[in-house]
Amino acid sequence: MTDSTIISKIWNLANVLRDDGVGYGDYLEQITYLLFLKMADELNKPPYNKGLKFPKLKDVEGNEQPDAETCNWETLSSKRGAELEAFYSQLLRTLSTEKGMLGQIFTKSQNKIQDPAKLLRVIDMIDREDWNMMGADIKGKIYEGLLQKNAEDTKSGAGQYFTPRALIKTMVACVQPKPLKTIADPACGTGGFFLTAYDWITKHNKLDREEKEFIKNSTFHGNEIVANTRRMCLMNMYLHNIGEIDGESYISPNDALIADDGKRFDYVLANPPFGKKSSMTITNEEGEAEKEDLSYNRQDFWETTSNKQLNFLQHIKTMLKINGEAAVVLPDNVLFEGGAGEEVRKQLMKTTELHTVFRLPTGIFYRPGVKANVLFFNNKPASKDPWTKEIWFYDYRTNVHHTLKKKTMTEADLAEFVKLYNPGNINKRKETWSVENEEGRWRKYSYEEIMARDKTSLDIFWLKDKSLTDLDNLPDPDILASEIIENIESGLNSFREIMETINGEIE
Repeated sequence: MTDSTIISKIWNLANVLRDDGVGYGDYLEQITYLLFLKMADELNKPPYNKGLKFPKLKDVEGNEQPDAETCNWETLSSKRGAELEAFYSQLLRTLSTEKGMLGQIFTKSQNKIQDPAKLLRVIDMIDREDWNMMGADIKGKIYEGLLQKNAEDTKSGAGQYFTPRALIKTMVACVQPKPLKTIADPACGTGGFFLTAYDWITKHNKLDREEKEFIKNSTFHGNEIVANTRRMCLMNMYLHNIGEIDGESYISPNDALIADDGKRFDYVLANPPFGKKSSMTITNEEGEAEKEDLSYNRQDFWETTSNKQLNFLQHIKTMLKINGEAAVVLPDNVLFEGGAGEEVRKQLMKTTELHTVFRLPTGIFYRPGVKANVLFFNNKPASKDPWTKEIWFYDYRTNVHHTLKKKTMTEADLAEFVKLYNPGNINKRKETWSVENEEGRWRKYSYEEIMARDKTSLDIFWLKDKSLTDLDNLPDPDILASEIIENIESGLNSFREIMETINGEIE
């Protein structure tokens, strides 16, 4: 079958299962489990003959039975009817207790396709293909398509783990990661930054054997605390030929903010989860669930705060090697918030070269109401003088209108920013803004100018909003409606954060 035929078949089956109440997220989970088993089965046969070991079926207590069947694709694909459903559920439970990547893929796994006939259809569809012979770009395209479809399903809430691919590609095109360098993401979601960086490195370099080995097994390091999202990331990367099916997982399930693990990286590319507060649910003496704000008390942090975004920014600074580079998506509050926010900005400008702020438009994220920016900075050794001399700002928000469906943001929309960013030599940049050209989106401010601003605010904009003065420049009604919804959602989020703070103070 052609590549497009395979993709079409997978989509059609997703829609059939959706009619039975199996959402895209649940379908994606099951596809992940089954693909992993099928590919492992292929690797155990010629010409690979890898000899991958799979455990025998275990009982509820975790004990392996003497005459139990093996938890592999060969056994699973031979079952039918109620026996298939029962074996599949037991197989998932058994594999979830294993170590390494195998255990991470199957952590907390459950069978969500209760109809044995529908489950058999999925198994047969996967069984017909030789997945290891299929190109990594095709396998990746299929899986990425499923991830995007899942993100678009607002009920699943998966959109918060899916960064717009046009934005990721633009950030990677600016950073231009090199071979034999390490890349980290402390909240890696489904692995979008890793895969885009992988594509960049392999496309722009003729890799030798050492470099190929390094990018497969040593380049990428991440954290993802949500088990389902972590398994999707691991599978997404494996389908792109990153990592070994029987190797150790390079995606940690631990909260990256808890402590500094001492590891340092050449690049950090990240879009930490939206939401201002870090909190955990605890149970009081009466057995009632309560939320407690987390203020990570770390010696390497400049400020102790429960603001999750500020904590991620401080953690990313710690993660970087000397002269390491970072590109991080952060919400507007990081640019203007006082107190801890002001001190973090001051320390960031002092200890790193914070050279670029990319102001993003609304309407590009699956979670509405988000106003965000990309901060680009390079780590530096200790110095008595601030490393940041000037910061360049690109305002791609004012008078820009995007929606998730009718007017999506593309790489072409961001091409001007990449050109002005000048990845080859960021020290040779030219402003497009001037007194004469009031519409220029690219402008620099000196360190002294920033320090003189109230609360050392980086929330800077200078372009005139044309919709306020020129009715002929109003966007289409559907885009205008989307922007109104974005602004209302943003306002509601702000009110929620204020209420959380007030309630916390009252308690």
